[in-house]
Formats: sequence, structure tokens, C-alpha cells
Amino acid sequence: MARRELVKVVNAPQHGDNPIPICVKLGNLILPSVISGRDPNQIEQSDDPEKQIAQAFINMKNIVEAAGGTTDNIGKITVYLSDIKYRKLVNKEWEKMFPVQSDRPSRHVVDMPLRGKTVIQLDVIAMV
Repeated sequence: MARRELVKVVNAPQHGDNPIPICVKLGNLILPSVISGRDPNQIEQSDDPEKQIAQAFINMKNIVEAAGGTTDNIGKITVYLSDIKYRKLVNKEWEKMFPVQSDRPSRHVVDMPLRGKTVIQLDVIAMV
């Protein structure tokens, strides 16, 4: 039976002082904690929704790669948006990261309140 293994990720933001890992693997399943659009080199979230959304996709890629996968290993992404009007910005990054229409993960977008200046969070399921 598989045992949970912490994934060391150096190029994605930590979860502040919360006792939450950035990502764990369970066998060949990659299970990141929720992924924000904060630049890991910054303390504060950007005020620019476009930058946050682009950074969230970069963070997702970095986390999956740290776990030994690639974006090709992502099966589903749930996108949480503070306002559904940001869906167009998500679609732009989505098409950049997954350019082949017939080879994209499934996706679900949820419009919901997020804390502070946060406009996006990603919840990802991937396998290697």
C-alpha cells in the first residue's frame, strides 16, 4: 500500500504559517495543496489579476514537475475564481499551457469568494 510522501518544492509559494505541505505524492498520484497565483519571490499577492493567473499556472507547472511529472500528467484542474469575469484570463493561460485541444485535462471553474487580493486558486490531480 502506498504511503504519503512530501514533495520538496522550491519554486512555488509556501502556505504562510499554515502547517500545510505544498504537495504530496501517494504512490503515483500527485496531490498539491491549493495553488495560488502568488509569486514565490514576493511576500504579497499581486494586485494585477492577469499576473496572478499567469503565476498560478507557472506555480502549478513547477509543483507538478517537482513531483516528477509534467503538465501532460495532469488529469483535472478545478479553478476557483473570485469573479467569473477572470475566466477569459484563465482561458488565455489554459491555451498557452495546453495548446492541443484534443490533449487537455478536464476542468471545472467555481466562482466563489477568496481571501484578500486573491483572484485564483487551482486544485490539481495528476499522476506519474
